[in-house]
Amino acid sequence: MRIETCYFCSQPCYPSKGITFVRNDARQFRFCRSKCHKNFKMKRNPRKLKWTKAFRKSAGKEMVVDSTLTFAARRNVPVRYNRELVATTLKAMQRVGEIRQRRERVFYKKRMEGNKERERAANRKLVAENDHLLPKVRGSERKALEEAGHEVEEVIERPAAKVFGKMKIRQKALVGGGMEDEMEMD
Repeated sequence: MRIETCYFCSQPCYPSKGITFVRNDARQFRFCRSKCHKNFKMKRNPRKLKWTKAFRKSAGKEMVVDSTLTFAARRNVPVRYNRELVATTLKAMQRVGEIRQRRERVFYKKRMEGNKERERAANRKLVAENDHLLPKVRGSERKALEEAGHEVEEVIERPAAKVFGKMKIRQKALVGGGMEDEMEMD
């Protein structure tokens, strides 16, 4: 059983599935589904569509150069059946799969390395720009925080919004971060 790859998105095309397009010069194009076939007919570039593997590789989101990726190309050469050869090939395929998974994990970790710091910096910037929207700390809470040794910043209080009829919601800013809601009935 030969598993082809889709010409457009590079996903596997299993036998009797998908569409095969044969051009006048006898060149075959295999597509895994009609979505890929339609995009090919519309002459779209797979490197510009985010759901294709070509885009992921060109954008640096997947490994491009790795020795484990060329293993599948060597596997398609037909060889006379030999029981020991099949057993060693299956073991090798399993080992190559494990190596590829480990390398992909390392690649992903390196790619996502600085995201937390960037996200924290963006959050700090957002809070600094919109500090006028944060609730004000009450005098009694400020005294308790100063006695505990925490720094207290002045923040303007925002009005409570009506929810249902005479109910109101008040939000308190917690010292460790986050918000606490209180329901009030008038």
